[in-house]
Amino acid sequence: MKFDVFLLERAWRVCFVAVCACILLFLVLPIFVIVPFSFNSEPYFSYPLPGFSTRWYAEFFGSTAWQSALRNSLTIAIPTMLLATILGTLAALGLTLADFPLKSLVIALIMSPMMLPHIVIGLGLFFFYVKIGIVQTFAGMILAHTTLAVPFVVLTVAATLENFNANLVRAASSLGAGPLRVFFKVILPLILPGVLSGALFAFVVSFDELIVALLLSGAEQRTLPRQIWSGVRESISPVIMTVATLLIALSAILMLFVEAIRRRGERLAAKPASGE
Repeated sequence: MKFDVFLLERAWRVCFVAVCACILLFLVLPIFVIVPFSFNSEPYFSYPLPGFSTRWYAEFFGSTAWQSALRNSLTIAIPTMLLATILGTLAALGLTLADFPLKSLVIALIMSPMMLPHIVIGLGLFFFYVKIGIVQTFAGMILAHTTLAVPFVVLTVAATLENFNANLVRAASSLGAGPLRVFFKVILPLILPGVLSGALFAFVVSFDELIVALLLSGAEQRTLPRQIWSGVRESISPVIMTVATLLIALSAILMLFVEAIRRRGERLAAKPASGE
């Protein structure tokens, strides 16, 4: 009887793993299907590939339009990452370590860009930007992307602060350290993994954003996702597959970096416990 139950549990576990693997392959394989087409030797899509070539990578790195779009994406994403990291970290500290009236309302307002469709946010920002005169500017794009990225920073930093010992702040203050010294010497080193993870998420949110860019950017602020969108509408070129392959590689590298940061944070959190 026990042997039959063991076999049933094992069969159920194998079936469960198999179903999860099939779902994962169903979600992931379409993403990687485009990778071989980026090495296609011909300007049309056919499988099996007629030949292997890196001509589309050379065209991407040699194209003025694509390189301009890449520079614009970096010009917007890097300041967005810095601004969103600063604002999101400060917001997470205030929301986690302090109690004040209407705290839940403030949290809902900060997190609302994650729940609202980007088309709604983009339209609202468009009409607001028209009135203040910053539509189709880099400043307007950076502020808009910061609005979208801040909630991701708040979530990651707040998750790190869940295990933060507030007595460390009181101890440092009692020893004469000022607020800035307490933050940079005590708080920041402990929450640094969460801050770095939030910064990476903010960069990715800005770098991959399309809908708001379509509404707020002009010809001079054309980003890489908008350039891909235009290429898909006008003529599907293997260069688009090249760009998509490079973005997949970038996303994989960032995911590995975030995982390394997470593991480092777990090791740092385990050190005090082992010391005790």
